[in-house]
Amino acid sequence: MILTIIILTGFLAFVFAAKTRASIQFHKQVKRLFSLSETSGNVFQYSQLEGLPAPVQRYFKHVLTDGQPYINYVRLKHSGKFKTGPGKKWINIVGEEYFTTAIPGFLWKCETTTFTAKDFYINGSGGLNVSLFSIYPIVNGRGRNFDQGELLRWLAESVWFPTNLLPSENLRWEDIDSKTAKLIFQYQGLQVYYIVSFNEADEIIQLETRRYMGDTGLETWLAKLSDYHRINGVSIPYATEAIWQLKEGALSYARFQLTNIQYNNPKAFNN
Repeated sequence: MILTIIILTGFLAFVFAAKTRASIQFHKQVKRLFSLSETSGNVFQYSQLEGLPAPVQRYFKHVLTDGQPYINYVRLKHSGKFKTGPGKKWINIVGEEYFTTAIPGFLWKCETTTFTAKDFYINGSGGLNVSLFSIYPIVNGRGRNFDQGELLRWLAESVWFPTNLLPSENLRWEDIDSKTAKLIFQYQGLQVYYIVSFNEADEIIQLETRRYMGDTGLETWLAKLSDYHRINGVSIPYATEAIWQLKEGALSYARFQLTNIQYNNPKAFNN
């Protein structure tokens, strides 16, 4: 019994030390992410919407206010559930995420009872790291497929800071019909897109694209958005669901609920 207690205590101390080191490293990465971007002095005006597809114009008039300063930096926390694959059970998850807008970038960290995951797009490169108890690496995804997937994630999650979806040198909207439009973004040789669906309240409720599923081929990927709230004059969805639309059927694997979101405060949470 005593030996068991000693071994368990030693293991817990090792895990605690590993998590502490990982937290320090993560804070350094957040600092680097913010240092790579810049602050825009742009201000949103309704006149910018001229020529955009009708549902896109209605969306921006609904979620933004005339004179809204552009959002340059974002930090947020979320709760939710996650599924690691088909047939797996839902597990509870908590996460925090940081974004830059002038220069595309984000850094996300989540924790469950057994693993820690980190998703990122920094300086034009995307990737995914997963480790058991912040100790044993089990996934280290890199490469062009991950660059595409993580840039798509950054673009989709721009619904949380919608000035980032306004037309720019890299971003444009194309007309489809009264309820949908195509969003196209180009950056560092990559072009990604979403088919964006709007509801009667002029909110974005779905994003659809073709995205690399890890190192495999392109699959249809959906984000469903709901539970809109207004914060700092901006209306954003607090509930999100991520779904792979596979040949075998739909795989819903992430359901997140925002618990805290802050704009233009470029530093890590102290937790």
